[in-house]
Amino acid sequence: MDTNLLISPQKLTLLLVGNSSQIVVIDTRTPEEYAISHIPKSINIRDFFTYLLEDSSPAGFKKLQEYFAEIMSRVGICGKERLIVYEDTLDRGYGQSCRAAFLLKYLGCPQVSVLHGGYQGWLAAGLPTTDEVPERESSIFRLHPQSEMMVTTTEMLQALDNPSIIKLDVRDRPEWHGLSSSPYTPDFCPRKGRIPNSVWLEWHRLMDYTSGIPLFRSPAEILEICQSVSINTDSIVYIYCFKGSRAANTLIALSIAGINAKNYFGSWNEWSRDFSLPIIDGE
Repeated sequence: MDTNLLISPQKLTLLLVGNSSQIVVIDTRTPEEYAISHIPKSINIRDFFTYLLEDSSPAGFKKLQEYFAEIMSRVGICGKERLIVYEDTLDRGYGQSCRAAFLLKYLGCPQVSVLHGGYQGWLAAGLPTTDEVPERESSIFRLHPQSEMMVTTTEMLQALDNPSIIKLDVRDRPEWHGLSSSPYTPDFCPRKGRIPNSVWLEWHRLMDYTSGIPLFRSPAEILEICQSVSINTDSIVYIYCFKGSRAANTLIALSIAGINAKNYFGSWNEWSRDFSLPIIDGE
C-alpha cells in the first residue's frame, strides 16, 4: 500500500504552515464552489473531473497527456511537487479527487495524495478557508506517462473470458441493472448494461459514514467486503465505472486493503459506444 495515498486535514494544515513552496493543493470542485470558499493556497482545476478520454488508443492517450500538460504548465506545476487533491466529500463528487490523483500519477507525478474527508472534512476540523485566488507563475510540466496504470479497451476485451482477471463494475445500482447508461442521464450513452462476466460492488460500500463525513473503511473491512465478490489480495482486478472516476475511488480503497487493481479509464462511456463490443443488458 502507498501510505501517502491519503492525507488528513490536520496533516495538510501542518504542511501548509511549514515550508509549503513545494506543496500544491488542487481543488476539483466547480469554479463556482471554489469562488465561494476553498482551502487557502489551493488552485482550482475542474478538468480532472470533466475530461473524457476520447478512446483507449495511443492517439487518445496522447491527447489526454498533452491536454493536462498544458493546464499544469499554465498553473505553474512541473510535476515534482507534493500534490494534494480534494473534492467536497468522497461520495458526492463521484470520486473526482481520486480521479485527479489517478491522472496525476498516470502523468508521472510521484507525490500525490487525496485529502481524506474532502472539503467537508476540512470544515469539520474547524480549519480556515478563503476566497482569495493565489497567483502562480507558469512553468513547464514534464510528462512521464505511466502507461501500465491504464487498462485499455483491447485489454478489457481480452480479459472477458479470463477468470484470473476480475472485471469489477463499481457503478450505481441503476447502471448495473441496465436502467441508466450513466450517473447523469439515463440515455447519455447509446447502450445500457454491463461488461460480460463482470461482478458488481457498488463503490459507496467501501466508505464509512458513521462520523457524518465519508471516509474509506479500514483495510480489514474493505477486504471483507471484497471477498464477498471473490476478490482477495491475490486477485488481479480491472475496475470500471462510467468514466474512471468512481473506479479511481475504488482503486484507492482496494490499495488500502492490499489488493492489486487497475483502472479501465475509458469505462462504460467508451465501451458502450463501440457496438462491436459485447454487453449484457437489462437484469
